[in-house]
Amino acid sequence: MAISCPTHFDVQYLREQVRKTYDQVAQDPSGEFHFHRGPDYAVRYLGYDRTELAALPERATSRFAGVGNPISIGPFGAGETVLDHACGAGMDLLLAARRIGPGGIAIGVDMTAGMRQNASAAAQEAGMRNIVIREGVYEDLPVDDESVDVVISNGVINLAPDKEIVLREIVRVLKPGGRLYLADVIVQRELSLSARSNPDLWAACVGGALVEPELYRLVDNVGMVAGSVVRRFNCFLETSAERKVSSDLFVHSVNFFARKPE
Repeated sequence: MAISCPTHFDVQYLREQVRKTYDQVAQDPSGEFHFHRGPDYAVRYLGYDRTELAALPERATSRFAGVGNPISIGPFGAGETVLDHACGAGMDLLLAARRIGPGGIAIGVDMTAGMRQNASAAAQEAGMRNIVIREGVYEDLPVDDESVDVVISNGVINLAPDKEIVLREIVRVLKPGGRLYLADVIVQRELSLSARSNPDLWAACVGGALVEPELYRLVDNVGMVAGSVVRRFNCFLETSAERKVSSDLFVHSVNFFARKPE
């Protein structure tokens, strides 16, 4: 199971690899990476609206490296508080901020300094004053208990060494009845122990990917309800990550909805 990493797994090495990778994306999104990036990918593979993305600052859209489209999972109410959990350069964050309007607040949390800088600059360029960017990690979110209406997460859970801790943090910050709009990587079958013990394969968004039943089990373990896959994406098509693994794994991604009980 990939809900937690194997014993003796080098968690610090994984974190540094992830930080290094996304610092490189923040500096030069046109570089060579194992995953797709940018607005054309978001439109063609993930169903984002091209006109809506064209209205956002290029520094946010060019550095987009998500695996799904959490913005499309459900509604955002005017005046709500949204948390973008590992916000990157802020594309999803800006889209959510527009949906909740000036009376709401959109909080972006990320551990990578370069991504936070781009997200902050993009918010300023877009003239959006309802956005707050904070440094933090998904195991210890810098957000008050029961203060958030919606958590959005795009391609992040698969990188977590202990996914239950991450999901419990999401439950902590959500208000009763709050919603989780999650996009993440899943695999068709369980990876071998050697594959799951490889931090480089985790950093490639594959080694820590769940099989679908584990995702349902995980949200059930932390007390969330109404868990449901609502859409699927072939997000690694024609990438080096696709070539790293055997075809019967079918590495792909899903939009997933769950909510905290009232």
